[in-house]
Amino acid sequence: MTPKVLTGLDVFIQKDWKKLKGYKIGILSNQASISTNLMTTNSIINKLLPGHIQALFGPQHGYKIKEQDNMIETPHSFDEDLKVPIFSLYSKTREPTQEMLDLIDILIIDLQDVGTRVYTFSSTMLNCLKACAKFNKKVVVLDRPNPLGGEKIEGNLLQSGLYSFVGQFSLPMRHGLTIGEMSLMFNEMLGIKCELEVIPMKGWKRYMLWKDTGLRWIMPSPNMPNPETAMVYPGQVLWEGTNVSEGRGTCRPFEIFGAPYFNTKTILKYISTFSINGCYLQEFYFKPMFHKWTNRTCNGFFIHILNPHLFEPYFTTLTLLHTIIKLHSSQFKWKKPPYEYEYTQMPIDILIGNKTIRSYLETGMSVSILKEEWASELYSYTQLKENYHLY
Repeated sequence: MTPKVLTGLDVFIQKDWKKLKGYKIGILSNQASISTNLMTTNSIINKLLPGHIQALFGPQHGYKIKEQDNMIETPHSFDEDLKVPIFSLYSKTREPTQEMLDLIDILIIDLQDVGTRVYTFSSTMLNCLKACAKFNKKVVVLDRPNPLGGEKIEGNLLQSGLYSFVGQFSLPMRHGLTIGEMSLMFNEMLGIKCELEVIPMKGWKRYMLWKDTGLRWIMPSPNMPNPETAMVYPGQVLWEGTNVSEGRGTCRPFEIFGAPYFNTKTILKYISTFSINGCYLQEFYFKPMFHKWTNRTCNGFFIHILNPHLFEPYFTTLTLLHTIIKLHSSQFKWKKPPYEYEYTQMPIDILIGNKTIRSYLETGMSVSILKEEWASELYSYTQLKENYHLY
């Protein structure tokens, strides 16, 4: 089956690669950076431009996508096939240094984002834009689909006082942009002034979810095994700021969640009074093999998406969080710092991007009221993001 969408890499292969002849190239990518015929970005560019690649760069989890969790750094390494260094941008430094960039003229970025603000690939890209602007290197971003589509957005905007590696710009949790569009927004709105070129996709429409693209899903990080994971992630990632298991240590992280202290039937009864649309919560019991509650049986749920167009992941998980706090206040706990290199801010505040929402949840405020409060800022964001639409 021929995919309906050609990624920026596929378009680059057709024509744009010729413009890079004679330049020293660096590539920021990982094992999910593939063409429609399943060839990696690095191997394709090396075949088209032999001897041009001088350095490789890897984001969080590493180029080979091995590391599981936040603040587990990946060391620098060496590519034996290309005979070039692989620089980790999730190590002692999270941005390329002058010594790294001195090896190249142009940095190609080809990363599969998942459409959620807290996914760190966009932060790594932003750090690269800043560093390349500083050291006069061009950046070429090969665009890829937002697996959640480009129409629907959700959540409050990130407050500037909570900027971190899981959010360096005032985006909502579900941002509705491709990684190429984000690069254009960052470059202009933050005044970076990097020499930037985005290679757009062909065939992608803003209404498209991943299943509509015809592309194969290669997990961009260890706990993003399929497109359904990406669909629930804008909400389910919030469990990282709590003592509730987000399903790490199982085969279906983020779709599965729970804790030994959950009373699932009571939770289901209470949450049925809220308007949770487009999904079904199946009672589900699991034993994580690592991470929270290792080898402990957790009472929890498997969240099934029945209608992705009605499903609101952020609203849904905030409502679940409100429910757990109310029903299990003595056992529920917020995770303490550090989290993604922030040592003073509460992890949940960094994830939500707003300090007051946590206190509202603790006092029992309805999430529907919170949703109404962020409606106006979402409208303003919608107007802003249209300036950077490529599709």
